Amino acid sequence: MFSALSVPFGCVMLYNVVKLKDGVSVEDVELALGEMCNVVKNTYGDDKGGFIGGQVYRFGGFVSDEGSLASKQQTEDHIAIVTYWQSFEQHEKSHADKAFKEKFDALADYASEAYEIGYEMLWQGEPEE
Repeated sequence: MFSALSVPFGCVMLYNVVKLKDGVSVEDVELALGEMCNVVKNTYGDDKGGFIGGQVYRFGGFVSDEGSLASKQQTEDHIAIVTYWQSFEQHEKSHADKAFKEKFDALADYASEAYEIGYEMLWQGEPEE
């Protein structure tokens, strides 16, 4: 459940932002979020489904002055869900499936806004020994 994630070159990454309604905390959505993530990894996590792995983050409240230009508008409290897929088409097929939609709708009940945008990998690397 909390193991390192190996991201193969050439995969696609989907970045989902879930802004919680006023008065809703991350703790309030943990069960719905966990159930949704569990459905994704257990239902679509093979070559046919295309799910490679994912991560969930809570906005920490900090913005890098050194790596940002005019980004202060993006600092509202939110959860970020990052998922990696073999293809965008596989992602879309999984998210149109009833099993996923049911769990996402439960999470969306706590949200004031949610959007998911996709990226194609251009580069990856790690420090050399």
